[in-house]
Amino acid sequence: QVQLVESGGGLAQPGGSLRLSCAASGFTFSDYDMGWGRQVSGKTRERELIATISLSGQSTGYEDSVKGRFTISRDNAKNTVYLQMNNLKPEDTAVYYCTRLLGDYWGQGTQVTVSS
Repeated sequence: QVQLVESGGGLAQPGGSLRLSCAASGFTFSDYDMGWGRQVSGKTRERELIATISLSGQSTGYEDSVKGRFTISRDNAKNTVYLQMNNLKPEDTAVYYCTRLLGDYWGQGTQVTVSS
């Protein structure tokens, strides 16, 4: 079955950086577009998709609030997708999820907290 396992979350200071990883298994990773989403704790709004990457890695897309600060990438040999997060802001605090766009599969999430 499809499994997506995120890692790399934690506490960062404003202006700092974190790199999230997502290890995928149970499907042919290189055949699927992937993405990262987030959900703010305690809020009723749904997860928002913030970054996407095509199956080859050649095409990426970003939600406006993270554009220029976050970078999505993938290593198809390692079945892993990454999210490099720079210049973090307190409003980036959320649970971050890896997703396979086709089929709407999501991982269990990793907490990112940005605070001084």
